[in-house]
Amino acid sequence: MVELVTGHAGKAHATAEQAAGLNAGILGLDDYVLNVHDKLKITVVSANKVTIGTGELVMQGRHVSQGTPEDLIVTNGSQGQKRNDLIVCRYAKGSQSVESAKLVVVRGTPTTGTPADPAVNTTSPLDGGTTYDMPLYRIPLDGITIGTPVPLFNVLKPMSDVWDSLTQRSTTWRVPYSSDSILLTRIGDICFMGGNVKFNSSGQNNYTKAQEKLPEGYRPVIANTPVAVFGGETTFICYGEANGTVTMLGNPNSAYAGCTGVWRTADPMPAA
Repeated sequence: MVELVTGHAGKAHATAEQAAGLNAGILGLDDYVLNVHDKLKITVVSANKVTIGTGELVMQGRHVSQGTPEDLIVTNGSQGQKRNDLIVCRYAKGSQSVESAKLVVVRGTPTTGTPADPAVNTTSPLDGGTTYDMPLYRIPLDGITIGTPVPLFNVLKPMSDVWDSLTQRSTTWRVPYSSDSILLTRIGDICFMGGNVKFNSSGQNNYTKAQEKLPEGYRPVIANTPVAVFGGETTFICYGEANGTVTMLGNPNSAYAGCTGVWRTADPMPAA
């Protein structure tokens, strides 16, 4: 039967299950740490204690908040043996359908060979599971020594980052040795150069600096990035740098030429 969840019903009717279903439908059927607070950063305190920092996570649509850092005890290792423990966020549904979440250290099996991760609970509460584990860190132990914790979670970027990745800007760039300009487009942090030009002169360039510079907002992250590769009756390449400098290689050959180029930028997005 259809039920209006986000509406006044004259009685309490919205459930945690419905909220979890909405979260999972929007964020995806996976587990994520959100990009806020300390993102559950781990600190090794001693040979048998770690601290998990503040953060927020969503596991199978369930939102779990860690408002203050929490210490967890790791069982001491054994000389001559290795072990993998897992730190997980454990969801549980108990009697009278009361739900809870807590951080748990799942102890692995010691071995003299290559250690394996311990088994965890994998049946999603969306599928009726009453216990579910979201792995956060692998804690490797070699003898009595705790190694470097290995993160096992994805950080979910905010919608503002998604919006920035889809934002588009365009301008034109005057081509060296030509009176023509070609289109320069940016989508997110990816830049595209393309168009057709007629070169006005010829002459061999051996990494010669051009007078024309790339505009701010479109400059490549890495030096000597090919930003404009011309083909046709010419072999002419323009390389860009983060400061906008353009270096030329080849001969424009007074020819008609097509241009292509794709690169990544770290410049701030130009204003609309």
